[in-house]
Amino acid sequence: MFKVEKTVTVNAPVEKVFGFLEDKTHLPEIWPSMIEVRDEEVLPNGGKRFHWTYKMAGMRFEGDTEEIEFERNRRIVGESKKVVENKVTWTFEPHEQVTDVRFEAAYNVPVPLVGKVAESVLARMNEGEAELVLDNLKTRLES
Repeated sequence: MFKVEKTVTVNAPVEKVFGFLEDKTHLPEIWPSMIEVRDEEVLPNGGKRFHWTYKMAGMRFEGDTEEIEFERNRRIVGESKKVVENKVTWTFEPHEQVTDVRFEAAYNVPVPLVGKVAESVLARMNEGEAELVLDNLKTRLES
């Protein structure tokens, strides 16, 4: 199980930041390896279920995420259970017109797909990817 945690401060109110991330079709705009998000549907808890296509280490993966926790302007937790099992948590901490955004991801990459040696390389790649996601979010919402 790989884990990555990163935080960024975005100079925008929490409603704007949360609203941007609430619309899953925005994810490919900020997440370099996220190729596509489609078939977004609203769940009874307010969260979303959606299909995604992701590219990691030259390999293409597809899956579905269901947001198991959804607290407006506070927290979103999405979980995928097939192919690449993962749990992504977005936490939002408002401070007047500024928002601290915490991104946490925990995921299992099936070792037969990538090989044991590639595990540490993937961990470093995904650490860098998490930083890019938050940097892109900040740039997108502050411009």
